[in-house]
Amino acid sequence: MKEKLIHILHEHVGVSESDLMEAEKTAQEKHATTEQILVQKKVITEKQLLEALSIQYRIPFWEKLPAEAVQTSFAEAVPLAFLRKHHMVPIRRNHNAVSADSADGTGNRTAALDDEVIIAVNDPTDFQPLDDLAKLINQSDYQLVLATREEILAAINLSYDMNVDSAEQLVQDMEEDGSMIISEIEDTADLLDDASDAPIIRLVNYIISQASKARASDIHIEPYQNSFKVRYRVDGILYDLLSPPKGIQASLISRIKVMAQMNIAEKRLPQDGRIDVKIGNQDIDVRVSTIPTAFGERVVLRLLNKSGSLLRLSDLGLDSEKLTLLKRLVSSPNGIILITGPTGSGKTTTLYAILSALNSPDINIITIEDPIEYQINGISQIQVNPKINLTFARGLRSIVRQDPDVVLVGEIRDHETAEIAVQSALTGHLVFSTLHTNDSASAITRLVDIGIEPFLISSSLIAVAAQRLVRVLCENCKKPYAPDAETLANIGIDPGRIGGRTVFQAGGCDRCIQTGYRGRLGIFEIMMMESQLKSLILKAHDANRILAEARSMKFSSLREDGIRKVLDGITTVEEVLRVTQN
Repeated sequence: MKEKLIHILHEHVGVSESDLMEAEKTAQEKHATTEQILVQKKVITEKQLLEALSIQYRIPFWEKLPAEAVQTSFAEAVPLAFLRKHHMVPIRRNHNAVSADSADGTGNRTAALDDEVIIAVNDPTDFQPLDDLAKLINQSDYQLVLATREEILAAINLSYDMNVDSAEQLVQDMEEDGSMIISEIEDTADLLDDASDAPIIRLVNYIISQASKARASDIHIEPYQNSFKVRYRVDGILYDLLSPPKGIQASLISRIKVMAQMNIAEKRLPQDGRIDVKIGNQDIDVRVSTIPTAFGERVVLRLLNKSGSLLRLSDLGLDSEKLTLLKRLVSSPNGIILITGPTGSGKTTTLYAILSALNSPDINIITIEDPIEYQINGISQIQVNPKINLTFARGLRSIVRQDPDVVLVGEIRDHETAEIAVQSALTGHLVFSTLHTNDSASAITRLVDIGIEPFLISSSLIAVAAQRLVRVLCENCKKPYAPDAETLANIGIDPGRIGGRTVFQAGGCDRCIQTGYRGRLGIFEIMMMESQLKSLILKAHDANRILAEARSMKFSSLREDGIRKVLDGITTVEEVLRVTQN
């Protein structure tokens, strides 16, 4: 059998004999299989291995597992930890259902029988767990298929989501006075494995896992006089999740504070904490902040998915002209590049994308941030800590003595930080930072206001980029429409620009949680510090005059970039107006 698989990999996948010999040698040293080593060394992909196993064992390989076939009854009968450990999941297919991605090794499509039980596995040679699973679900007759680990884990998690109690049912299970025993959990416990019977624990787990599923960035728990609300922020907009009885407020907040290792007895002072949790195959970093209000503690949980990959520059939403310009700017040997915009406009994400593009072994990159949102291999990152007087200014002063090529300062907040950043740029470093201003021209005024001399700004500043985030239309439900003249006038679109293009408006479907939008994209303006602007800054630093001068040099504003995305069918007129109104 082993020889047959190696032959299949050689003949059908194209693995060379030298790669096979090297993999066999490594496999003996590491007590692994040859195919495992081939996948680890990326000689073949997991999909290619499963296709070879499909030919060897004549078991169909399904590239996609049908979401509609996942059954909650299996989730009730089988421990989720067992399924994830052995990478297998039982599903059920109806009569005449044919998988579009199934093949039996010979390329033939495979149709399932009437109400047939199917078990998807990643390793067809793992017989004992397969027999145990068949006993647990009381099925001796089933069809076996192969699937990738990612697809199997997704099906397992979907089964959990379909089986979990609704928020309303969990709330009904709770005692009205909220007197519950709060039990601690392990730091990085998987919420899908936490099957505690305590309703308050199940409710907190449900709130966090559903927030992750909805791609929420924040969870708000807001107390009022006779009620309290739980809300999610998805794509920058807050939505109500549920309004539990006022009586469980104290228990719910106490449970979250226990998870975040905060002082549950202290309810008069603001507190900060963090929770590391796993939700299926995702690692979620939850930052918790509490403040006392007149009607109890208000809690905000900021969710950061550490399993998500960093964006590339091309993923940010820059058009080809601006992308080329930004790539040229970030390759500068020295100077300051500022990213401006209000809180939540994606400035940090843009900076991380820039650092990822610059990151290479021959460049020394050091950052000082508050907080460190993503950890990047090959980059030294410093966390601001006011308790020990590790501020942006103090950290930056030490960084410049570490022989850096590129420096990232999370935010310029005061004169001292700005002054050191300017001096660093003038002495041969490339410095990136952020400012809280409405547009790129206002950044100059802001720097002068905090005490930086205009001649230092004109000497050190290379460019200022302003950005906002607009919600992207859901491709499944967006609807074409003809905007009226007033709508076009409000945003500044000349009716002649529409021509043969289609303008869309938001619809609403299950994929986008009935919002009409799914995901966000940046709109940008980049103000280059050309010689005319530098000369103007030495004479005046009024934002309006700077903006007027920039416009004379083919400067494209945030609104104009947003208009282009409306005409390209990416977002709506309402979204662009929402984020660009002064």
